[in-house]
Amino acid sequence: MSLHPVELTKTEDRSIVIVWSDDVRHEIPYSALRKACHCAHCNEERINPKPAPPTNQLTVLSAAEARPLDIEVMHPVGNYAYNIHFSDGHSAGIYTFDLLRQIGDAVPKS
Repeated sequence: MSLHPVELTKTEDRSIVIVWSDDVRHEIPYSALRKACHCAHCNEERINPKPAPPTNQLTVLSAAEARPLDIEVMHPVGNYAYNIHFSDGHSAGIYTFDLLRQIGDAVPKS
């Protein structure tokens, strides 16, 4: 039988807690989830990153980018994944249970 989340909760410190069917518990910061997105756009940005702006140039952020990252909605995708809508407007990623487990396993324990 494959592993699946049995409990999902949000914390005050911008993390999601996943309790798995094997009783493993992960606390994953929203920023780690956002960074691990595997959608086509994010994969392209990882493969071909934008050059850093000159050090004398200010970066202009949108209002969504300037506020702290939040998870607005998580929708189940079948019986194998979640689609996460982030407060920065990003919502294209599909987070399979396997990917969520890998992200959780990689987060340092506090």
